[in-house]
Amino acid sequence: MLIHLMQHGACLPKEVNANQPLSPVGREQVEKTARAAALLGLSFQLVAASSKVRSVQTAEIMARQTGYPVDRIVVTDAVKAMAPTSETLKFINEYNGLDSILIAGHLPSLGLLASAILSPGKAVDVRVENGGLMQFSLEPGKPAGTLNWAMTPAQLAALAES
Repeated sequence: MLIHLMQHGACLPKEVNANQPLSPVGREQVEKTARAAALLGLSFQLVAASSKVRSVQTAEIMARQTGYPVDRIVVTDAVKAMAPTSETLKFINEYNGLDSILIAGHLPSLGLLASAILSPGKAVDVRVENGGLMQFSLEPGKPAGTLNWAMTPAQLAALAES
């Protein structure tokens, strides 16, 4: 299974909007990442987001650009900002058998999830940026996954604009 992890785009401060939707900069970040994902030929059999507006907006933009039906986005607490890694891994395992999934999530859970996929039981520091995207391979029965690639928002923007 290919697991794609993406942190939502930059959001508005709570003082501006208590729901913290994507800011104009954040929307642009995600749109460029989505265009790059489409250019890379990425497609998903599952797109998951937390209930936070910025996570859902990120998932919707990615879904539209990659041909995933927006009405099939799974909104779950398993990918919220403080979700225990074990809960997120359990959620992923419920979809064992799918080829490719995308999780539009938050810090610190995305970094912790990436660490758990790469090195179960031993923490590694994984940098995650707003609008960045990374891909892991996770094979059933294997104790750890493999990082296939990780791209920063700047790299994805350059790809989208090429």
